[in-house]
Amino acid sequence: MASLEERRNAEWARIRGRLRAEFGDGVFRSWLRPLTLTAVDDASVTMSVPTRFVRDRVNTLYGDRLRELWRAEDDAITGIDIDVSPETAGRKPSLVTAPPPEPEDVDDSAEKLMNHSWSDGVASPLDPRLSFDNFVVGKPNEFAFAACKRAAETEKPAFNPLFLYGGVGLGKTHLMHATALEMRRKFPEKRILFLTAEKFLYQFIRALRARETVAFKELFRSVDVLMVDDVQFLCGRDATQEEFFHTFNALVDQGAQVIISADKSPNDLDGLEERVKSRLGWGLVAEMNPTNYELRLSILQAKAEAINFDVNQKVLEFVAQRITSNVRELEGALTRLAAHAQLVGREITIESANDALHDLLRANERRVTIEDIQKTVAEHFNIKLADMSSPRRARAVARPRQVAMYLSKHLTSRSLPEIGRKFGGRDHTTVMHAIRKIDELTADDQTLAEDLRLLRRGLES
Repeated sequence: MASLEERRNAEWARIRGRLRAEFGDGVFRSWLRPLTLTAVDDASVTMSVPTRFVRDRVNTLYGDRLRELWRAEDDAITGIDIDVSPETAGRKPSLVTAPPPEPEDVDDSAEKLMNHSWSDGVASPLDPRLSFDNFVVGKPNEFAFAACKRAAETEKPAFNPLFLYGGVGLGKTHLMHATALEMRRKFPEKRILFLTAEKFLYQFIRALRARETVAFKELFRSVDVLMVDDVQFLCGRDATQEEFFHTFNALVDQGAQVIISADKSPNDLDGLEERVKSRLGWGLVAEMNPTNYELRLSILQAKAEAINFDVNQKVLEFVAQRITSNVRELEGALTRLAAHAQLVGREITIESANDALHDLLRANERRVTIEDIQKTVAEHFNIKLADMSSPRRARAVARPRQVAMYLSKHLTSRSLPEIGRKFGGRDHTTVMHAIRKIDELTADDQTLAEDLRLLRRGLES
């Protein structure tokens, strides 16, 4: 008969599998994998994690489900405790024999580079797959790529800060991971802290509640490199912005590198204080532009090679032409085709690709461009299409132009500077004024509000 320890060990292995399946690999790697089973008896189990931060996060977000799963395994269990034990940071042997390692638990050089105990529970995990070698470079992203390479290979900051921005799924996060990984390989002695803006916010709030703001400041201002992904998450959060601003200033003043990403340029981030915008724009601002056909085809070819998917070149060209939204959808489409080929057992043709990807293709066909909006608005208000980019300021032309700018902001993912360029090279502040003006007018002008409803319905149908 199996001993109690062996039984609990088997139960824990099953629970780990369920947690991974329910919450996904990202959550599991960040928060649940550090859990180690350290003590058992007939009525209780004790688990440990390396830091208080991880313990608090697990208890708050996953504690109830963890307890449900343990009691589902053995309803005699009445107590489940999570302790803090720094020894678990290195995954040292516990009191209970550890379950067989899962594929992601296997240590390698990249994992070792990422194991910095000083930032446990604060840093976001790095993905070794998101390296410079795996990033496909093309004209839309070559400047941002070159800037990140320079930052990663230079001991002292070449530009400070380095600010990356662009729409969803264009590779900002990939470049952030790649830069951090390269820095850790090239300068292993550097203290590099990579995290999302959401984690920065969470850690700041936790420090305020626990009255540990001094420790918070010491941690964030003692790094050699601070990398914050998706900084737009801080917009509208004044207290956190204040702390971020002072942290940013302290790091730049002491010569530390700051690298930031966002979905918009610093000046276009609504809800961000002017002084923060100004600081973020001090260094190098690099835009990640929407992919073109050549880059999309290169990405598909690289992805197909990486997953050993032997697919006809004509199929890749078809997908590159039809799916234009972002890299994530593009790679997802290829993964779906590879699975389809494996399960059905037939070579993928353009016809079968069209069937397998019908929903993605239909969604991409519905995407609205600024050119579509300009043409539709010009026809609706009976003005010339050329008036959309002309310098004319007559109200009969200016108001439809403002409507088109307003719709471009709400129906496309283009930034304000990009929209301005499409309207005769106008400044982003002109676009912001147009958006505010249309918002104000539609509150009282029912005719204009109805025009907007008709235009949106026509463009989105």
